[in-house]
Amino acid sequence: MAQPIALEIAPRDARKELLARLEKAPAEHAEALLDAYELIEQAHEAGVFEVLRGVLSAKDHVLEAVVKDTEMSQAIHALRNAIIFGKMMGSMNPELMQCIANAVGETLGSERKPVIDPPGLFSLLGQFRRPELRRSVALVNRFLENLGTRLKEEGCSPSSKQ
Repeated sequence: MAQPIALEIAPRDARKELLARLEKAPAEHAEALLDAYELIEQAHEAGVFEVLRGVLSAKDHVLEAVVKDTEMSQAIHALRNAIIFGKMMGSMNPELMQCIANAVGETLGSERKPVIDPPGLFSLLGQFRRPELRRSVALVNRFLENLGTRLKEEGCSPSSKQ
């Protein structure tokens, strides 16, 4: 009768495998390591590590100051407003935002203070013949209507404290 073959698997030495991988790593990842060394050197020259050491050594004082500042109602309002602003920007059509950005750039330009002479009454009324102006006025009107509806539904006014 056949005898079973004894199968003996040598125990796995995880430490030895890690050392072998570590020995191969510089050759396999030379470019990435050089980039990492360059980044570390730039952080060192910029004083990033000194700042981090200072923050870590004063972590209790920094934490106390942060907690103290976040307990203030202004900080809570600012955080809530930032979250709402993020939601608002995320819900807006990027093409519309691009149009608004282009219009602001074209209107204000790179001058410090744009020089715009106020138009006369008849000139102003004449501008309403242009569809571009009517389109933008309609957009502003729609925004103001929606804002008024929301203020009425929420039962708040812009000056009310929450």
